[in-house]
Amino acid sequence: MILLKSKEIKDIALKFFTIHGYEGASLSQIAENVGMKKQSLYAHFKGKDDLFLQVLQDAKETEISSKLDYLSKVDTQNPKADLLGYLQLVIDLFQQSEQLKFWLRMSFFPPLHLATAINEEVFDTEQKIQTVLENKFQAWIDAKAITEDTASIPTLAFLGIVDSIMLELAYGNNEKRLNDKLNASWTVFWRGISQL
Repeated sequence: MILLKSKEIKDIALKFFTIHGYEGASLSQIAENVGMKKQSLYAHFKGKDDLFLQVLQDAKETEISSKLDYLSKVDTQNPKADLLGYLQLVIDLFQQSEQLKFWLRMSFFPPLHLATAINEEVFDTEQKIQTVLENKFQAWIDAKAITEDTASIPTLAFLGIVDSIMLELAYGNNEKRLNDKLNASWTVFWRGISQL
């Protein structure tokens, strides 16, 4: 029962933290929306920081599992379609998942007193995904599906496109600009790594 209630609290807190940020989200409002008194939250969480960091951890795990699940299904046959699919996944995750909207916003705009902890979580996530992507690029290089190079070079260039998309998603709300940036970046990137 406690685990179910903790999950319910985190689900409500996610909405408040995503919409209002850390500073604007109130434990009283979260408790009220769950149907309990603020003091009862402390039976589940040490305080606002603990609740926030647990919501952040859940969002991190969702991002990692979504991306790694996608990459686990990628083979060496069609890197162009697989990489474009990954870029679309990044966009879809942000547009469709409340957890990933929260994760992205907090990675760009962390509460100051939690910035170090959040930055460590973001760096850990990026390292895990980069390692898997680098292995995929090496497999494509070995299969001669893309230009021979050190795998880290196309990996980091590709992650630059991902970062550009995430920046646009976090700061902008302009679908045309997002698509224009994606298409231009992708065209130059693919031209640089494709086998002619």
